[in-house]
Amino acid sequence: MRIIISPAKKMVVDTDSFAVKDPPIFLERAERLKSALQDMSPAELQALWKCNDAIAKLNVERLSAIDLRRRLTPAILSYEGIQYQYMAPRVMETAQLDRLQEHLRILSGFYGLLRPFDGVTPYRLEMQAKLPVDGHRDLYGFWGGALARELAAETDFVLNLASKEYSRAVEPHLPKSVRFLTCTFGEWKGGKVVEKGTLCKMARGQMVRWLAEHNVTSRADIRAFDLLGYRFQPELSTESHYVFLKNNGQN
Repeated sequence: MRIIISPAKKMVVDTDSFAVKDPPIFLERAERLKSALQDMSPAELQALWKCNDAIAKLNVERLSAIDLRRRLTPAILSYEGIQYQYMAPRVMETAQLDRLQEHLRILSGFYGLLRPFDGVTPYRLEMQAKLPVDGHRDLYGFWGGALARELAAETDFVLNLASKEYSRAVEPHLPKSVRFLTCTFGEWKGGKVVEKGTLCKMARGQMVRWLAEHNVTSRADIRAFDLLGYRFQPELSTESHYVFLKNNGQN
């Protein structure tokens, strides 16, 4: 099993907590993206990033000095979004971190596909960014089927806990031999399942932690997830889509 998750926009440097194990799989491609970004003006970068002046200034400064091979942070510690806060890797036991290293993969517009202890440096580049590189009009074209091929070489079962923006870079390219299971975390309102962004991120991070704590690797066992008030809903689920509802499911 491989679990795919989205990155977070907020990133930090932490070179002390855990050692980096490997360089990213697609480091050479990341170098090409770095060069393409460095060829852009600050105004062009801000338009690409769709951010305010303060965030643009910070990331322009980062980009001017970016080094993809030195002063690196393990990817699992570099991202600081809600999902990662609920995953809480800094307080995991060694065995749990080892399971994450084996099973978890972080999708990235810049690095492509990251193992938890691959060394990264702060960047800003979302997968949906329309950055023309190597004759492609955007990052979906740039990455093509590369991420899916890497995952297919590692496993025949992908558990999708990523947002649509990121899973779109993988799912269409996977061979039929690889099972792809998406989990939805929502509430039953007005006769339908309603997802809320922050709650989804919390649940995804909590599920990753739960999977590592309990060494869950089978589709059937994933249904037992019951944290943060969520329960598996068999009547709303399919073989490729598991639905978890909060607070007693359907009313």
